[in-house]
Amino acid sequence: MSATQDPPVRRVDVSLQDMLMGPEPQWKKPIKDLEDGEGLPEPPYPARPGVSFEAGRSYHNMKLVRQVKTLGIPYLKSRVMPGELHPLIAYLFTEWKCNLDCHYCWSFDNSVKGMSEAVAKRSIDWLHSLGCRFLALMGGEVLLRPKFVHKVMHYAAIQKGFQVYLPTNGRLMKPDVIDRLGDAGLGTVNLAVDCVDEKPGLPKALAPIRPYFEHLIKKTRTYGYTVFFNTCITRSNMDDVRQLTEIAHDNNIAIDYHIVETPMLEQSHFTRLNDNPTYLRPEDKPRVVELIDWILEKKRQGYKVVNQTERIEQMKDFVQGKLEPWGCRAGQSTLIIRTDGTLAPCFPMYSANYDWGVVEHPKFDNRQLSEM
Repeated sequence: MSATQDPPVRRVDVSLQDMLMGPEPQWKKPIKDLEDGEGLPEPPYPARPGVSFEAGRSYHNMKLVRQVKTLGIPYLKSRVMPGELHPLIAYLFTEWKCNLDCHYCWSFDNSVKGMSEAVAKRSIDWLHSLGCRFLALMGGEVLLRPKFVHKVMHYAAIQKGFQVYLPTNGRLMKPDVIDRLGDAGLGTVNLAVDCVDEKPGLPKALAPIRPYFEHLIKKTRTYGYTVFFNTCITRSNMDDVRQLTEIAHDNNIAIDYHIVETPMLEQSHFTRLNDNPTYLRPEDKPRVVELIDWILEKKRQGYKVVNQTERIEQMKDFVQGKLEPWGCRAGQSTLIIRTDGTLAPCFPMYSANYDWGVVEHPKFDNRQLSEM
């Protein structure tokens, strides 16, 4: 691909594209049955008055116990429980709308209605029955409806024992929202920032949310959640990646890196595939490799980097088109629940029309997943 060529429309072969993106079937339309039943209970506030993890090692001990309960024990149970579907991590897409327009991102569509309370409650109950105890709320931007998220958080974390993970661009993460979600049992905040100050096509910046970020860090041990930066490496923010790495280190939080990439499947709602200033070009490869080596050195120095060393090394192979296939466990160890309650194995398949079932009635087939 030359510097002037557009990225490919898709990154899967044509036959797979046709299978996944065929005519929209009836099951993909909103599932009326899931709307039956009660909504989420109204959460009290404060729900945990006086709770704090400031003293001694109580914060670290709490994190360890939470990891064992929500990932360790479910993993062990998944090896011995009957049945094939025992997801360790479930992604609940409460929104497919977003308040920002990052030019590389196709993971939102502002015409899609958000998840209802009935679908959210039945989804959480179903996941609980499968032994899952780790719930990631997803979007779009999850905090578009903070009162709804407060209800989901309290029901999942306090009433059902899930560790709840919240990704956000931070623009709606006001102090009152932080306090309510923290009190409701918030487990982890994935703060998506790509630059310090806004750049063309990269509105997820730290500067506009600095006061919110400072409050978030200040209340970490009060409520017992963890925070990390989630940063996408593009052709226009490599210096910012270095700055954000140092800011994360200065605030004693972790940082997670991703290489910007085009959609895996065609996304009819995504209009920024062509002439996109964020997508990497062949001439960017040396700078990306240099940046990845810098990240590896910081990890060796003890910086909190979420990515495993092996995965960071593989990023260099990825940008050069050399990455080997790997054993994906999507649809087995993980799954996603769309806003209407339909299921898919992973993020890139959100827009697929293939029938993987709905909440309470999954249709994942291990052979089909492996072939895909």
